[in-house]
Amino acid sequence: MNKVVDNADEAIKDIQDNATLMLGGFGLCGIPENCITALVKKGVKGLTCISNNAGVDDFGIGLMLQTRQVKKMISSYVGENAEFERQLLSGELEVELIPQGTLATRCMASGYGMPAIYTPAGVGTEVAIGKEVRNFNGKDYLMEYAFDADFAIVKAWKGDPHGNLIYRETARNFNPMMAMAGKITIAEVEELVPAGDLDPDQIHTPGIYVHRIFKGVNYEKRIEQRTVRKS
Repeated sequence: MNKVVDNADEAIKDIQDNATLMLGGFGLCGIPENCITALVKKGVKGLTCISNNAGVDDFGIGLMLQTRQVKKMISSYVGENAEFERQLLSGELEVELIPQGTLATRCMASGYGMPAIYTPAGVGTEVAIGKEVRNFNGKDYLMEYAFDADFAIVKAWKGDPHGNLIYRETARNFNPMMAMAGKITIAEVEELVPAGDLDPDQIHTPGIYVHRIFKGVNYEKRIEQRTVRKS
């Protein structure tokens, strides 16, 4: 089955206001840049975004925060975005901060078809308020629901027309588990190769999870925090 679409605009054409989106990436690596640009261009509003982080002011989800398209952020790290901070403190943006391991496992549970997980992270803290706590073998665990996302939007290094994906290095962090978890999964890739060119042993996301794929353009290779030694 050929799942290739022409570009990002075509890939996100049915994303409407108030949708819940998973967006891959870790720091500034593996972010679906083309799809985010297309979402900004389309102007959809009231979005709930599930992502490890909120990008920076002029890159990643930060671009959608600037245009007030995001209603709620569900993330584990948000420390590099001044506009995010401003909207949070002013009450314009609803925020749910989640331990990183819990965020990853709730994505994975959704992909595996599990309704919920139990985790020790957050027990006895504000995170646990209003949530079920169960004891297993003498230890308390907090119940967290699997995510329910309308779309998962990921970026890979290579892909083929069937939707098989290979990620590169740090981009392999949240992208694979999010690709499994969306009702509709959209993948943008740096290289789109013919079917059969990818080594099956190297594929990280099988094409069965991916509904649309396209070759992206004009990718940036940013460094979130540049650290150098004194000469």
